[in-house]
Amino acid sequence: MAAATAYTVALLGAGARFPATAGAAAARSALLPRRAGALQPLRLHDAPRLSLLRARAASDDTSTSASGDELVADLKGKWDAIEDKPTFLLYSGGAVVALWLTTVVVGAVNSVLLLPKILELVGLGYTGWFVYRYLLFKDSRKELASDIETLKKKIAGTE
Repeated sequence: MAAATAYTVALLGAGARFPATAGAAAARSALLPRRAGALQPLRLHDAPRLSLLRARAASDDTSTSASGDELVADLKGKWDAIEDKPTFLLYSGGAVVALWLTTVVVGAVNSVLLLPKILELVGLGYTGWFVYRYLLFKDSRKELASDIETLKKKIAGTE
């Protein structure tokens, strides 16, 4: 009985036990556990437990989802279409090594005291300059669009 009373007080506050203070207890948050008395500490088993909800997504439309066999067949077809496989493997391995090396460098820079905050300020300053230079005024936006189109033509090889 004492444990149930302490649990009720912990869940609902003093208003559940003392109806005269119910108005004051209702004003307080019911989500936070309360102490049963000033001298009794709140125990872990007195706290309310939240139930864990599990949601599972389902779809009736299975026409767009590819089965495992179709996926394997598609990947095999793409692999067979590659003419220079050693070069592809070399570039893929180089990309993986570059990604790993980048994470190592970023981790090392992030561990240096004050350097991440300084780089963050540099990034904010450059973002502010870019917005002022290219995005704030109509003429500068047109200039940026023409620069992007010129770059696209250079990359595509049409210029």
